[in-house]
Amino acid sequence: MNNEIGFIGIGAMGLPMAANLLAAGHQLAVWNRTASKAETLVTKGARLAKTAADTANPGGVVITMVADDAALEELVLGEESLATKIAPGGIHLSMGTVAPATTRRLAEAHGAAGSTMLAAPVFGRPDAAAAKRLWICISGLAAAKSQIRPLLDAMGQGVFDFGETAEAASVAKISGNFLIAAAMEAMAEAFAMAEKNGVDRSELAAMLGRTLFSCPVYQGYGAAIAERRHTSAAGFRLPLGLKDVELVLRTAREANVPMPTASLLRDRFLHALAMGRADLDWSAIALGAREDAGLVS
Repeated sequence: MNNEIGFIGIGAMGLPMAANLLAAGHQLAVWNRTASKAETLVTKGARLAKTAADTANPGGVVITMVADDAALEELVLGEESLATKIAPGGIHLSMGTVAPATTRRLAEAHGAAGSTMLAAPVFGRPDAAAAKRLWICISGLAAAKSQIRPLLDAMGQGVFDFGETAEAASVAKISGNFLIAAAMEAMAEAFAMAEKNGVDRSELAAMLGRTLFSCPVYQGYGAAIAERRHTSAAGFRLPLGLKDVELVLRTAREANVPMPTASLLRDRFLHALAMGRADLDWSAIALGAREDAGLVS
């Protein structure tokens, strides 16, 4: 296996993840559509690749952290295909959130080219990525997973293996994102009801986050929703939340699984976009429940 690791996608999540790999002593070749975003990694010893394909070497490892299915498909199936560039024997570690069907199709393309693709999406926001506190789901061929385990350990606090079915980790990831969005909707509705009945939203969120729902989602998002703090700085922008909910609905439709709550969430995201909130954090869907209750100040 080539010692230099490729890393494609130096965004809010990719930047701290790549920085942690460098800190762990790994050699990196990095690429991003906006090259300036990779400058801090170059100062730490990374090589700035001229193209995405320039990060790849036969038998090597390439990590992708891109925003959507289209971007990933272009990297794997495009003219300078990563599937071919890292063959024979190379490994593509796909760490973004994409449709399970996309993961399955791209893993097959890798196999046909003589390389391997592993799905390894993560749970955690940019601050968690910087602190090496990501939770990582992984699926794919066992032999490849054992080879890249040190890379996962350099980026996260724990790894959950969902077996050798290529798309299993992608299913786990969109399932988790659906539950986060559903929790935000439930909190938004509960806090709107409390507010209209004279109960302080922040006090209610603090109590619930310490008792019945003592977990990061209810504590972090609960406080943000109660206080109406939805800045996108170092967050997860609202259009990406819509993308993930639509991935859930598409995957559910393919398996004939009704998910009425996901349909409601899609409408919440669409409403938020219609209200001009695309630059806010995805927790801004909570504003819709408040507006439904006539709380517009």
